[in-house]
Amino acid sequence: MTALRFPAILLLAGALVLTGCVRYQQAPLYQLDSGDIGVPTAEQGIAVLLGPVVIADYLQREALLQRQADGSLTAAHDARWAGSLAAEIDQQLLRQLSSRLDSQRLVLSPGTAGFVPQMRLGLSITRLDSGPQRPAVLEAQWQLAGVDGKLLDGRLVRLQEVHSGTIVDQVRAQSLVVQQLVALLAAAVETYGRPAPEVPTSSRKPAAVKPAPSAAPRIPVVEPTRREGEVFRF
Repeated sequence: MTALRFPAILLLAGALVLTGCVRYQQAPLYQLDSGDIGVPTAEQGIAVLLGPVVIADYLQREALLQRQADGSLTAAHDARWAGSLAAEIDQQLLRQLSSRLDSQRLVLSPGTAGFVPQMRLGLSITRLDSGPQRPAVLEAQWQLAGVDGKLLDGRLVRLQEVHSGTIVDQVRAQSLVVQQLVALLAAAVETYGRPAPEVPTSSRKPAAVKPAPSAAPRIPVVEPTRREGEVFRF
């Protein structure tokens, strides 16, 4: 009796494991969409050190979180991120910025040996989520500094995108707010990274200095000469 019961237990346990695996494999995996970007072609583009990039703790996981109507967060049971969302954000920022700036010279912090950046772009993302009844929201702060460490620009941003409520459309909306953030970052880098226009040397001769008008010549006044011994006749 015991011998018959043991194989049955093994079969039941195996069925439960297989059922769990099937459910786990059937959950769709999602990634952020880069949008219409291309591979940068300018090898001598602007050199930017991207980072440090700080991602909120609650985003450093594979669970696709759902913002509820009361503001709480719950993990979606039927969907997951295809890997760490924080790592995905890092790669999206790097690829999209490289494309928008048309530069191969973008490196994630702490950088690589021999890389000398022209600018340093720091970023902190404190929120990126959505829910069935809540829009996709991205909140972040960024700072742009020169090679000398001097702060050039920096902003607090809050971006929002509506969606239809489905997981697919939520991922689309979250992808759009990330793309909007990258557009803002690229515009700032281009503004401060653009070389100052050279002042062209004028080929025209300097205007001749017009001499001051000379004073009008003085005309001598002829005075009658009185002669001694003048004779007066009447």
